[in-house]
Amino acid sequence: MAAPPTVVAHAVARDASAATMLGSTSQAARTERAEDVRRTCAGLLGSTADDLTFVRNTTEGLALVANGLRWAPGDQVVVIDRDHPLTTAPWAALADLGVELIRVAADPDTAAVAVADVEAALAASRGRARVVVVAWVHHARGFRHDLAALAEAAHAHGALLVADVIQGAGVRPVHLADWGVDAAAAGAQKWLLGPEGIGLLHTTAALRAELRTLQPGYRSYAVDADGRYVLDLDLDPTGRRFEGGTSAVGSTGGLGASADLLAGAGTAQIWAHVDAWCDALVDGLRDLGATVLSDRSAGARSSLVAARFPTVDADELVDRLVTHGVVAAAWSGAVRFSPHGWNDDDDLAATLRALRRATR
Repeated sequence: MAAPPTVVAHAVARDASAATMLGSTSQAARTERAEDVRRTCAGLLGSTADDLTFVRNTTEGLALVANGLRWAPGDQVVVIDRDHPLTTAPWAALADLGVELIRVAADPDTAAVAVADVEAALAASRGRARVVVVAWVHHARGFRHDLAALAEAAHAHGALLVADVIQGAGVRPVHLADWGVDAAAAGAQKWLLGPEGIGLLHTTAALRAELRTLQPGYRSYAVDADGRYVLDLDLDPTGRRFEGGTSAVGSTGGLGASADLLAGAGTAQIWAHVDAWCDALVDGLRDLGATVLSDRSAGARSSLVAARFPTVDADELVDRLVTHGVVAAAWSGAVRFSPHGWNDDDDLAATLRALRRATR
């Protein structure tokens, strides 16, 4: 979880204050603001406002797709063996419907997976694979999939591409529609810098036509001239159909503040800064004798850098770094660094100083 910017806390507080002082009379303005947020977030994801659904978190977004599809025994889902367990969980939960997981092996050190390996799994499925599920950026090693290439491979075999984009959306440019991604989900609490309990789901119109709406609520239906919900009419054709009942308007406002901040700075500019920061960090890590595990090639690099130190256990090193004012994470025997746009040269120098002290 990232530390939300001050503007996010202020936005949530303003919304709570409006609700307290104005009650239901504030609802129209709050709902209108939510639509502004939807449009801004669509721009950040390379999506459209009609293709976005507000969800509580990444898991809920993925589960809406997994549970909304109509499955038959013997259907298959292609997943990456070393992806985050929660990226895979909604699909593993379909086992009682006879759905099988096909696991594509990833490199044990870098978590890298070749598109050709996914294509081989699809070919071996002989048409039984319905979905390919990947984390755009690997949570522990930072390996970044080529989503456009994977979408092309999946579609060539009659499958959908569903992506978990929480580890990349907000820190580098995203072009979901151009890449041909059928569905993608991201919680707001990481690179999008939003509050917890709110996230985004992108779905194409073609996919929405296939999905069942499992929890319809007042936002899912049309309203007649008298303001009554017409339950015998078609569901809203946009991503709003999945939002059901009362939404987390306060959290949506907080996400709007962070989305405005990111859009104002420009994700291309943010990424250029973070990428250069990571390059300098990698140089510093190697000077300290660390083994950098993240694939830093042009097609696979991300804003996550993982390294292993020969003399200090990763968990112990993370604890030591905290005492020097540096926050990192331990994943799979390595220390993971995850800078964002606000991290400057002073932060880089402080990180390398802390590492020198902590690894003595």
